[in-house]
Amino acid sequence: MQRIREVRKARIGIYSAGLCTYWDQFQGLRECLLGYNVFIADRLSEFGEVFNFGLVDSEEKGREAGEYFNSQNVDIVFSHAATYYTSSCVLPVHQICKAPAVILNLQPAAEMAYESTGTDRWLAQCVGCPVPEIANAFNRAGIEFRVVNGLLGLRKTPGYAIADEVTCDRPEAVHAWKEIEEWCMAATVRRTLQHARFGFLGGYYSGMLDMYSDFTMLQAQSGIDIEVLEMSDLNSCLEAVTDEEVGEMADRIHSFFEISGDSPSDPIAREPTPEQLNWSARVAAAQEKLVKERKLDSISYYYHGSNDYFEKIQSGFIVGFSLLNAEGVACAGEGDIKTALAMKIADICDKGGSFCEIVAADFNRNTIILGHDGPFHLAISKGKPILRGMGVYHGKRGSGVSVEAKVKPGPITTLGVTQTGDGKLKFNISEGEAIDAPILLNGNTSTHIRFGENPVEYMDAWFREAPTHHLALSVGHNKDLFLKIADLLKIPASVF
Repeated sequence: MQRIREVRKARIGIYSAGLCTYWDQFQGLRECLLGYNVFIADRLSEFGEVFNFGLVDSEEKGREAGEYFNSQNVDIVFSHAATYYTSSCVLPVHQICKAPAVILNLQPAAEMAYESTGTDRWLAQCVGCPVPEIANAFNRAGIEFRVVNGLLGLRKTPGYAIADEVTCDRPEAVHAWKEIEEWCMAATVRRTLQHARFGFLGGYYSGMLDMYSDFTMLQAQSGIDIEVLEMSDLNSCLEAVTDEEVGEMADRIHSFFEISGDSPSDPIAREPTPEQLNWSARVAAAQEKLVKERKLDSISYYYHGSNDYFEKIQSGFIVGFSLLNAEGVACAGEGDIKTALAMKIADICDKGGSFCEIVAADFNRNTIILGHDGPFHLAISKGKPILRGMGVYHGKRGSGVSVEAKVKPGPITTLGVTQTGDGKLKFNISEGEAIDAPILLNGNTSTHIRFGENPVEYMDAWFREAPTHHLALSVGHNKDLFLKIADLLKIPASVF
């Protein structure tokens, strides 16, 4: 499904650092290093919008580069160590431009041609030499920095070189560019959140104390804007929905979901009635209309009515919010806006991000079952999710159609966003494997997850982190990526 709200790609700054003294001494060296610079800039353009300053080889050029990156409003700056240079050349760049800095220590050749390499070619290879000096200078200047070490990953040896510089398939190059891509994605997440609007519809589930959060704190620490919505706002959209829009939404629902029969095990999970499906389609059309009118990137929602019309509206929530998840709008139930943030982060990275909590442990399979009776992310489903008609939403008012599904087998990463006692956000991250195993046929999403420890050991570690009881379930092993996002957002993170 196409995104309703587009991801805002990072604005990426890049420069290569050298020493101006060398250029008159060694003909061709400067041009060779600028060739490396263009190669890096071209690769970076795969991950965002690139602003390439070129060569910084003096203090004056450093100041000029800092002003240039500020003028381009970059989200991250890559400092390519192209040869040896003094730290005084590049320190001004980052004293002027406060965007996060990543030093690239990418050697062109796996080894030098020792018997034929002179000082000129050696200077194109000694890229690790200045990095300790830069790290020391940055540290003393109070500038945070990150370093990516490895090989440059060229696909062709340049004419200036003597050694073999084709390293694109070397693991040191593959790893380095994976790190670079993750830093760019982290910057993309940060930029997207800074322009994101999160809707908060209704209220929190009463008594879930871990859900409650300070909206100002959330905006201050993540950059999101929060718009408080009323059920009447959604009702206005519902009243504006046309029969044609309902019909189109019904076609989408039948395309993306399997309509179940009665559950063989749970008497409250039955085949959805035509009336229930039609109502879910009408509400889903209104939900999409609300998202588009209010330009929302996410919705956290909950409504606890008492036999009123708004209760009937909320009975149709789950199907539409599941579809919105697949369209890039993170939707979290029970008013859990912190988990909506986790889901949005995972979705920006194209890793899914489904709304989950602990269901139970399966000690025979050495798994923990994660799931919820709320919206599912269709993009990470094993097969078509199933729709079941629920006679009652357990713990909530009303009845309606719910989604039953599980995440496709393979590597997964959980991302929980909690709030600590001092009022700060914190990431809780863990990696595991989704296992294809039986789940309950009760209209809830459920997936067996096998972590590195057995369930008791894992839960011992998890609960020590004082988590929110919900989390986002993403596909792939994304620990390193989520840690980079935490770094750029300046949010503490625990891995367990």
